[in-house]
Amino acid sequence: MAIKVKDLLKEKGSQVWTIDVDATIKEALLLMAEKQIGAIPVMEEGHIRGMFSERDYVNYVAATGLAGTHEPVRKIMVHPVFFVDPEQTCAECMSLITAKNIRHIPVVENDELVGMITVGDILHELIRQQDGLIENLKYFAWKNIIG
Repeated sequence: MAIKVKDLLKEKGSQVWTIDVDATIKEALLLMAEKQIGAIPVMEEGHIRGMFSERDYVNYVAATGLAGTHEPVRKIMVHPVFFVDPEQTCAECMSLITAKNIRHIPVVENDELVGMITVGDILHELIRQQDGLIENLKYFAWKNIIG
């Protein structure tokens, strides 16, 4: 059975921390540090306008040589945003992650942010599925040996 995004959200929860497009980079970094998250959706008038991650900030500093923490987060946010809906499968998410080289994916339903999943969430689920398959194969192999 294919696990869907909605199943991952049931397990991990749907809490998502966001930041406004006009917030400073420093405010975004402080919120991310406080909540121990690696990326944050950037919002404007209730809609996702971009994503901001630790990697985006490192790339900005490396490219400009400036810390720029008083600049608005909109200056270095990534857009457009790639997202999934709750009905998509883990396999579909993994394809998106691989194709777009992203690590954090907002979950959007009816134009509303309803959660966030990460490459770690998906890998955890895929490993859990593999472990279940291995256990089933061991069981059936043992059953065939002892008859």
